[in-house]
Amino acid sequence: MDTTIKQTLMEIVGSENFTDSLIDLIAYSKDASEHRHRPDAAVWPVNTEQISAIMKLANREKVPVVPRGAGTSLAGLAVPEQGGIILDLGRMDKIIDINIEDRLAVVQPGVIYADLDRALSPHGFFFPPDPASGSVCTLGGNVATNAGGIKGAKYGTTKDYVLALEVVLPDGRILHTGSKCMKSVSGYDLTRLFVGSEGTLGVVTEITFKVNPKPPMNSTSMATFETLEDAGRAVSEIMYSGILPSGLEIVDQQSLTAINENTDLGLPEVEAMLVAETDGHTREETEFQMKKIVSIFKKNHASTVKHEDDKEKAEALWTARKSAYGVAARINNNLFVEDLAVPMSKVPDMLRAISDIAKKHDVKMPTVGHAGDGNLHPVICFDGTNADEVKRVEEASVELFEKVIELGGTLTGEHGIGLAKIPFMGLEHDEISMDIMRSIKRLFDPNNILNPGKMGLEE
Repeated sequence: MDTTIKQTLMEIVGSENFTDSLIDLIAYSKDASEHRHRPDAAVWPVNTEQISAIMKLANREKVPVVPRGAGTSLAGLAVPEQGGIILDLGRMDKIIDINIEDRLAVVQPGVIYADLDRALSPHGFFFPPDPASGSVCTLGGNVATNAGGIKGAKYGTTKDYVLALEVVLPDGRILHTGSKCMKSVSGYDLTRLFVGSEGTLGVVTEITFKVNPKPPMNSTSMATFETLEDAGRAVSEIMYSGILPSGLEIVDQQSLTAINENTDLGLPEVEAMLVAETDGHTREETEFQMKKIVSIFKKNHASTVKHEDDKEKAEALWTARKSAYGVAARINNNLFVEDLAVPMSKVPDMLRAISDIAKKHDVKMPTVGHAGDGNLHPVICFDGTNADEVKRVEEASVELFEKVIELGGTLTGEHGIGLAKIPFMGLEHDEISMDIMRSIKRLFDPNNILNPGKMGLEE
């Protein structure tokens, strides 16, 4: 990068908010995925005007810019694949307004998910999407990926709560989309266009969220199943029974085995374990829902069922699900944390396919997921220094996503495409779809400077 560009960046943000030191650039060369590439510089802007000036400079000089939050992406979204400038939004971390009367929260993109949840709690409200990385991930990243989590079956994902955005476009113009109204059909829905766009169309600098009253009661149960098919049928029946659980999670046999090998939980190593949660505003309402779920578990041959209302005991039932990723990280040196979704009726078919593919290619692929909305997370554990193992992992990945599409599914439910899923975009999207997406990218970013190389949008 030209020294005059670096000097101009320092003039825009101040020398204390600029770095090109090697140790910082190495840190910014990766996110939580297996992808790596070093940027040329990084900046910490503190307001929209600075970001506008940075984008004008980058657009004029045709320098890539990669927006970044907490770097928790598992698909390589925040990796500067073509170098350039890392735009770290972590210092734009103000909760600007909480308006309970209008059910709104206005935040900057660097606000951590859990901090917003804590700020809403005294008012009896919450922001329902509940990503696993909620204690560290930023809300700008949640918007960029349309993040979800364990409450998706009942409450949806980030897109269901974004009402308005302030966005800096690649040429530096500042765009305002949406409104503070709960309903608006005025013009094209530009807000939804930016949600899930992975930082390829603009830099989100302010977000207006809808927030919900938080149900004070919840109940939790756990059931184990000797076969994936029984667990899958239980999931399908629950989701069309008239009950909407606030959480319905699945842990497969490989995960249970790995958990037992690395903890003292002593879980039964059955083919599947389901953890369900219901919530409500009265104990009677919450228990009515849970009794229905427990009856469906038993009808579908659950070998064991545990039901807890006590908060601490209920949390213990969640321990296995919440420890799965940490345990998978101990299995081998490298992880591909995959993210796919299938229609809920196809969950048992997909789980069986994952198990079969893992055996066929002799790879470790423990799987957990949000069974209530068909979103599964196979975690491929491997040794990246073993060429033969890497080849088997690549072959398994191709089969995995071919099966996803065969079952009417999608490549990603919440992690995004980033760099990781580019090879599979053609499986889900035909040439017309890809042409339209590329045309939108060209319209917003004709010089292709904003998070280039992501989502398969390169010509």
